[in-house]
Amino acid sequence: MLLIVGLGNPGEEYQKTRHNIGFRYLDLFVKEKNLGNFKEKFNGLYLKTTYNNQDVIFLKPLSYMNLSGEVIRKYMDYYKIKIEDILIIHDDLDMDIGRIKLKGNGSSGGHNGIKNTIENLKSENFKRLKIGISKNKDYDTKDYVLGKFNKEEEEVLNKLESIIIKLLDDYFKIPFNDLMARYNRRDISE
Repeated sequence: MLLIVGLGNPGEEYQKTRHNIGFRYLDLFVKEKNLGNFKEKFNGLYLKTTYNNQDVIFLKPLSYMNLSGEVIRKYMDYYKIKIEDILIIHDDLDMDIGRIKLKGNGSSGGHNGIKNTIENLKSENFKRLKIGISKNKDYDTKDYVLGKFNKEEEEVLNKLESIIIKLLDDYFKIPFNDLMARYNRRDISE
C-alpha cells in the first residue's frame, strides 16, 4: 500500500495559499486521472484506490500544517503502511517558483509539516516531492506562506501542472532513484 500525502491547511481561506501547494497538486492528479472522491477519516481527507495495479491512498491531513504528522501516523498504523512507501508533497521556501525536487529522506528544512511528520514517524526516511514557492524577505515567513500567489507565479504553477502529473504517474512505474534522476534537474523554463 502506497501513501501519497499532500500538505496544506484546511479551510476556504487557505485554499490558494503558498503553503497549500501539496493539496493543490494532489487534487490535480486525482482529478486528472479521474480516481474518485475523497472521504473523511482520522482527521484527514483520503481516497483509497488502485492505480497502475498498486493499492494507494491519497491523503490531505485536515489538521493544521504543524500537526500533519499526527494524521499521517494514524493512516500509517491503520493501513499498515511502511515508511518507505510514503511520498509527501509540500512547499519549499528555499527553491524558486517552478522548481521541483524529489528527496528520499532528510531533515525538515524548517518546514513545520515535515518537522511534525518526522516527530510522529520517528524517522526522516520518507520520500518527498518539494515544490518551490520562493522566499520573499520583505514579508514575515508566516505571512508569506499563508499568502496567495501573484499572477506571474500562478502562470509558472500552471505550466508546472503537466510535469507534476507526469512525475506522479511515473512514481508508480519506475524506481525512486530513477525518478529523482529524471526530474531533479528539470526546470519548466527549459
